[in-house]
Amino acid sequence: MKAVVKTEKGPGHVSYIDFPDPQKPGAGELLVEVKAACVCGTDLHIREDKFRNRPPVVLGHEFSGVVLEIGEGVTMFKPGDRVTAEAPARLCNKCMYCRTGNYNHCSNRSGMGWGENGAFAKYVIIEEQMSHKVPDNISFKAGALMEAAACVAHAIEITGIKADDTVVISGPGPNGLLMTQFAKAEGATVIVTGTNADAKRLEMAKQLGADYVINVQEEDAVQKIRDLTGGYGADIVFECAGAQSSIDACFEYVRRMGKYTQMAMFGERKMSIDMDKLVVKEIHMVGSQSQRWTSWDKLIKLLSAGKLQLESLATHEFKMSEWEKAFDCFEKKEGLKVVLYPED
Repeated sequence: MKAVVKTEKGPGHVSYIDFPDPQKPGAGELLVEVKAACVCGTDLHIREDKFRNRPPVVLGHEFSGVVLEIGEGVTMFKPGDRVTAEAPARLCNKCMYCRTGNYNHCSNRSGMGWGENGAFAKYVIIEEQMSHKVPDNISFKAGALMEAAACVAHAIEITGIKADDTVVISGPGPNGLLMTQFAKAEGATVIVTGTNADAKRLEMAKQLGADYVINVQEEDAVQKIRDLTGGYGADIVFECAGAQSSIDACFEYVRRMGKYTQMAMFGERKMSIDMDKLVVKEIHMVGSQSQRWTSWDKLIKLLSAGKLQLESLATHEFKMSEWEKAFDCFEKKEGLKVVLYPED
């Protein structure tokens, strides 16, 4: 089969090449035909060797597909099922984190697309315990966004949102727009902030349920948020932009004793935090890493109930052989989620 492969360590070394088809699924495994796969920032970091990887390895961890064959002992899936999978492809199932359901922190996990062959190919092997059915009411294209949405569901879960909370989401990229929908599903009042470059994305945030959108280059966002909250500030802020200016702004947006959740990743970039402000305002700050089963359970229930829109976030589509164009499109932020389709 043809696949997008990180062929060796170091910056670059990614090619669309012939790669061995997966073998028959082993015990507890599924052989899946990939129908759609999304580009993630992690894929770009792997290309530049800024994220761990074990070449040669097929990239890609956001996907949907159809089960072709099941291995011995598989009971939850059958051939023909529409599926997707969690990014932590294999776990040790022995450490404290695995045994308490927090396997996203298992230090022995091996992730799809960097430690295990991923989904930028025609076929992929996944473990039954890490697999989920794609709801019948969504397409394969939307199904390829489920892994990213599960990460957002995890951030919502560990932060905790009440129906009377005012939530600010800084950065209307894919995660910010997914976060908007999850926060609205929790009943919160949602404010999304962005820049001039985010004009179209801010408009989409409105369409997806945001109560207010603020262009920080045209309005005093801090003052407007205070005006909307009786002078206090937001109960919760989610930093989804991955920029120093956004971090600084979020510390201004959040009220005293409010919550700050870091969703965006920065690669090798080092950011600074105003620790005095963290102390003086008694801000509850947390980072959000990957996903876990409860996040997926929440996501699938909301999708099945028609409370989330994923397909509208898939703005650009390419053949798998056009992966370089797809990566370039994603890196330049020309679209939101960029989808790749395997070729025969």
